[in-house]
Amino acid sequence: MTSELTLDYQNLGPDEILDAVESQGFHCDGRLLALNSYENRVYQVGLEEKAPIIAKFYRPERWKDQEIQEEHDFAWELSENEIPVVPPLRNNGGDTLQRHQSYRFALFPNRGGRAPNLENTEHLEQLGRCLGRIHAVGKSKPFLFRPKLTADSFGWIPCRFVLDNQFIPEDLEPAYRSLTEDLMQRVGWCFERAGTIPSIRLHGDCHVGNILWTDDGPHFVDLDDSRTGPAIQDLWMFLSGDKEDRNQTLEKLLSGYLQFCDLDPRQLHLIEALRTLRMIHHYAWIAKRWTDPAFPHAYPWFNTQRCWEEHILNLREQAALMEEEPLTWP
Repeated sequence: MTSELTLDYQNLGPDEILDAVESQGFHCDGRLLALNSYENRVYQVGLEEKAPIIAKFYRPERWKDQEIQEEHDFAWELSENEIPVVPPLRNNGGDTLQRHQSYRFALFPNRGGRAPNLENTEHLEQLGRCLGRIHAVGKSKPFLFRPKLTADSFGWIPCRFVLDNQFIPEDLEPAYRSLTEDLMQRVGWCFERAGTIPSIRLHGDCHVGNILWTDDGPHFVDLDDSRTGPAIQDLWMFLSGDKEDRNQTLEKLLSGYLQFCDLDPRQLHLIEALRTLRMIHHYAWIAKRWTDPAFPHAYPWFNTQRCWEEHILNLREQAALMEEEPLTWP
């Protein structure tokens, strides 16, 4: 059943957005541009005689206030260490998490840029240096409230949700069930091969869409999925192509990363396991949000026979990849 808070959130309109921003002392000029975000609602808001700002309205019942605040504090900690992360604006009272009516929101400075070029060696080395600096700060103390990336939270629980809510077509359900059970066993073996790996504070969703590149280099945005986990989680999403391509990209990233932070080579055993978990989690995430009108519009291909057939095929490929030897340590 959709809660009243969720209905309010789905009906968030221009008047509420502008009123919320103006409640923090800004004077809006009426310009409003919805940005590419579905988990939260994010807008570029025009201001009178000032540069636009970014307003991010948090989805209700996803994060508790203390979890959002911990994300904000981490962003400020990184920024104060001169790491190119965009933290939320503080109001006159020093607060970053704001409220207006039933909405929780934060405001951010508008920072433009383009996606990094992952074929550019210098871009990869700079990304590696920035991630090494982020992780050097991230390992200095733990999160107290943000969740941990686990095989249960990113694998078993999403699988059960998809099956229990009958998203899988009936004729594909046996294949999905048996395949995911096998994959989760293989994920467990990957973690066993890696051994005891320390968990640190992470960006958590470190892909090219959350990195904006300028002539001065990269800056990182959107720590909404920040959590505790193995450091390799913030590196593997830049690795694609065949094994040789992935090895070359990893070598370039680590040439910058290792200047600022150590990385246990055993974490390479986790790369394909973490990729598998993300694939499972991503489909379940869309399924959980399917009653939000924004999601069928954004993902029209989802929840079709072909969608689930291709998902099962891609997951079968992951089973083979988790059996391969890990990437080469440079």
